[in-house]
Amino acid sequence: MSHYSPQNERTSPTDTGNANGNFPAQSEDGKQKTVLEVFDFPDMIEEYLIELEIRNYSRNTIKTYKSIVNNFYKFLLSEKDLYDDRRVLRSFKRYIQYLKREKHVSQNYIYLVTVVLKKFLEFNNIDILKDVKTPKRTKSLPKSLNETEVINLINAVNCDNPLKGDSELQTSNKLRNKVILALLYSSGLRVSELVSLKIDDVDLDDRTLRIRGKGEKDRIVLFDEETRFLIENYLNVRFHQGDYMFLNRFGNPITPRYIQMMIKKYASMAGIKKKVTPHILRHSFATHLLKNGVDIRAIQQLLGHSNLSTTQIYTSVDMQTLRNVYDRAKLH
Repeated sequence: MSHYSPQNERTSPTDTGNANGNFPAQSEDGKQKTVLEVFDFPDMIEEYLIELEIRNYSRNTIKTYKSIVNNFYKFLLSEKDLYDDRRVLRSFKRYIQYLKREKHVSQNYIYLVTVVLKKFLEFNNIDILKDVKTPKRTKSLPKSLNETEVINLINAVNCDNPLKGDSELQTSNKLRNKVILALLYSSGLRVSELVSLKIDDVDLDDRTLRIRGKGEKDRIVLFDEETRFLIENYLNVRFHQGDYMFLNRFGNPITPRYIQMMIKKYASMAGIKKKVTPHILRHSFATHLLKNGVDIRAIQQLLGHSNLSTTQIYTSVDMQTLRNVYDRAKLH
């Protein structure tokens, strides 16, 4: 039972009909109450998000959970006759139907919505969704770039021959962008980790980065010699100074959105037809390491995964690589 239980702090069994937060519930004048009258959803949502923060959930995860719970609450506000468990459960099913038909969300998002809402209600000792089965997730693997495509992407940032008329800021930003692409690939960083990177986190001598990952867990990752050369050049010509490694033209930390748009632009310049994102560069990093014989547990450590099963999903191996490994094993 949660120490933030709404029954402990805001309601009593006479308000809710019973100690488990089920319905129907009646007020003193005998009039039926709806779930939104019995429970203070905004207050419950706030306390749930506080609990997630205490448990060291990442900012991105908390933001996602907040959006899911708030959107469901808004949907309930438009529903009528929420007087008992059965009606609330029916509204939940209508909400899932609405997400599928109107919002065209993925099966994985439906899975996430179901899990988050069940956890949220369970946290508040409301068991309306306890018998709802969690839908299956699809395990579609993210695409990856081949080695040539990665090289072409990074080289699409022309730093060696600055355009005539480029200002110091433009020259600095081009080199910054090249370093970003090189690090996303050579270190397998999440975009959230890259934008949080500080100068003090970089050790050029050891070619390592100190990364604060999901769940506030620290890890050390590596980068190659070519990336070290790029970083050294970038730090020498950096237009703005500050604690964070990557700054925008105003001297503020760069945003994930900017990086996503920047990668899309250079992928187009490199003639890459595939969709390219920071996550795909991270997946390419893991896939290429695996193809070159790096142990999957070492890759797990570099990626910052708690579970090996997560790494196995990221590191799909193409059939030709699998065939080569099989043939080298000489089973007969």
